[in-house]
Amino acid sequence: MLAATIILAGVLHLSAPLLVVLFSYFALRQLYSLTRRKWLALTLFVIAVAGIAAAGVYFTRAAILALPDVADTSIPSASAWAQKRSIELPFTDFESLRQVVVSTLGEEANYLRNVANVAKATTTNLVFSILGIVAAASLFFKTGLDPYRGTHRVKNNLYSICCDQVSRRFRDFYRSFATVMGAQITISLINTALTAMFLL
Repeated sequence: MLAATIILAGVLHLSAPLLVVLFSYFALRQLYSLTRRKWLALTLFVIAVAGIAAAGVYFTRAAILALPDVADTSIPSASAWAQKRSIELPFTDFESLRQVVVSTLGEEANYLRNVANVAKATTTNLVFSILGIVAAASLFFKTGLDPYRGTHRVKNNLYSICCDQVSRRFRDFYRSFATVMGAQITISLINTALTAMFLL
């Protein structure tokens, strides 16, 4: 059943939200082990996600703003290198490079369609990421698939038994995921420490 869920997530192109749910839940559990308060763990997680998003926007904006300066300093050296080797470049500065890129892309019939597809995929992944974070937070606060088990007239009915089986399988899957991620984080920390010692 678990393998079918993973295959179905891949077929339906839902692997991104599945990974977001797993990583978000993993982060929430780690924060909870440090704070022992679910609301505090969720607050710290939201602050961390907002900080990562803000850093991504900041660095993307900085890269876009720095591109003309980088091009102005690198294009002359590239032109000199090309002239020494008798290579004809269609640009000499950033403005002419921009015109070449725009005219080349404008000639492509699929350019606008590709831009629209990239925008659509980016928006879809952003929405899926937000939904994955909300789903992880819901799983973090909810105690099980059958929260009203005590109110059923028939104890251990088929629904409750199925909920137990599904919960057990996904719990085992998450434990495996958490073990692998914990090992990866440990390996990354060791590599970072060894690299820092080597460079210092």
